Amino acid sequence: MKILVTGATGKLGLKVIETLLKTVPASQLAVSVRNLEKAEGLRARGVEVRYGDFGQPETLDSAFSGIDRLLIISTVGDDETVIRQHANAVAAAQRNQVKFIAYTSVTNASESNLFLAPAHRAREEAILKTGIPNSFLRNNWYLENEIGSIQGVMAGAPWITSAGTGKVGWALQQDYAEAAANVLTGSGHNNTVYELSGKLMTQEELTSALGTVLGKEVPVQQVDDAAYTDILKGAEVPETYISMLVNMQKGIRDGELEIPSNDLEILLGRPSTPIKEALSQIITRSSKKNKFNQK
Repeated sequence: MKILVTGATGKLGLKVIETLLKTVPASQLAVSVRNLEKAEGLRARGVEVRYGDFGQPETLDSAFSGIDRLLIISTVGDDETVIRQHANAVAAAQRNQVKFIAYTSVTNASESNLFLAPAHRAREEAILKTGIPNSFLRNNWYLENEIGSIQGVMAGAPWITSAGTGKVGWALQQDYAEAAANVLTGSGHNNTVYELSGKLMTQEELTSALGTVLGKEVPVQQVDDAAYTDILKGAEVPETYISMLVNMQKGIRDGELEIPSNDLEILLGRPSTPIKEALSQIITRSSKKNKFNQK
């Protein structure tokens, strides 16, 4: 059996490969990447490294040739581009008779009004049309997405949000990666949809846990979208990200990530990493990175 992970030099993809290497011989693993140099470390460990660019469909037949089980990690960009690129990947998978496709999607993709959902919905549908057995891994939200806010709090800033009382199922990327690895190596996952989520909690509940870990009170500043936009501009966040961040806050406020599920726990065979432990890991990594950058 040969397993291939796309985008394997990205943060999630690399964690998936590292998890797979614990139980699967490197000779049975392959990655498709756009930058071969970034994957040299994996090649040195025996993982087969292939060049594959979703925007260049002519590269994908060689990337997917002889692959039994494929994990397509969702790409980022404007909807039209990512849908087209994904269609290229799915078509190549079908031409090369890939036997199983797992895809990292978004919470409740088939019904959600979240701004991210339409592109994920289209990509899920493209896979379904092939008839290839599949599994949709609908990841809720990475706790790592909050690193900027966590670092701000560590520096003395309040936690600023326009998400109101909307709940999020934050979990570590490592938990999502392990779930994906277990689907790739396990059985009984054909034509499944998994809503992967940590414990649902509000911004206040998250910051309460953060305060406990840091040993200090974390003030929460609830603002409207306009004020949130102004704050992001004042923090010199790139314009390309501001709209996405504001829309995400709106989606959370509207309850788009508030989908109860224990699928992550089932796939992991254990509870997701407790939020205080997860926050501690992020804080430790951030502190080490800051010390390194100061040297």
